Amino acid sequence: MATPAPLMAMDAPANAPARPFVELDRVALRYPGSHGALALRDLNLRVGKGEFVAIVGPSGCGKSTLMKVVTGLWPASEGAVIVGGHEVSGPLKFVGMAFQNSVQLPWRTTLANVMLPLEIVEPHRRKLRRERKAYEARARELLATVGLAGSESRYPWQLSGGMQQRASLCRALIHQPNLLMLDEPFGALDAFTKEELWGVLQDLYLATRPTVILVTHDLREALYLADRVLVMSNRPGRIVHERHNPDPRPRDLDETFSADFTRIVAELRHHISQARREVSTDA
Repeated sequence: MATPAPLMAMDAPANAPARPFVELDRVALRYPGSHGALALRDLNLRVGKGEFVAIVGPSGCGKSTLMKVVTGLWPASEGAVIVGGHEVSGPLKFVGMAFQNSVQLPWRTTLANVMLPLEIVEPHRRKLRRERKAYEARARELLATVGLAGSESRYPWQLSGGMQQRASLCRALIHQPNLLMLDEPFGALDAFTKEELWGVLQDLYLATRPTVILVTHDLREALYLADRVLVMSNRPGRIVHERHNPDPRPRDLDETFSADFTRIVAELRHHISQARREVSTDA
């Protein structure tokens, strides 16, 4: 019987891949309606295969809108959106997503919540019935990786917020997506739980190496986790600054309190402050 591929490390991407895995070329998006606001304009983005990119910027600048455009949930009004070498024309099926709200179904156990994408995404949906034991083993392995071994039969209301978010990360990765989209996944958590989950996410990324786009307001989080941090302008959003992270992986939390790390965070904060003062020319 065929079994799902085990979790395994993959080679790191080249520093200059021939073609980005995610590519946005002069993208604009206007919200529906005759007087719909322009959310994105002239936005260019390149993310290499296996790269981890964080996007920061002023509130309301279009970060979450950008996520919806990349995943095909909202069609761009102008420009090209290309993922995996193909122009995006509808919702992508090979994406894992996690949000600030973990959105666990209350009537399903932790294990059943983690396995939910397998019931929806092909080819796993076709194979799930005959290969359920193998898929359950993968889900249990993921849960153990994030410290949730023994919680498989517990319901969401029996888990803390941090535990629910760990399960949410497992659910986003269970179908081995090529692209992982994270929209403020730790925004609702306390500082200590948040920092603990940074380490969990780093470990998961190093184990499976998906392409990751993280939207966050936390500049320490962005710089600790990402290979590059991109700053968006005020609405209509576009990329106005890019900062490479010079620190090799794996990274230690203590590094986030170093002078060099603090200096880069201050630099990012300066660019966001500049973006916040920009006057929108929405038309």
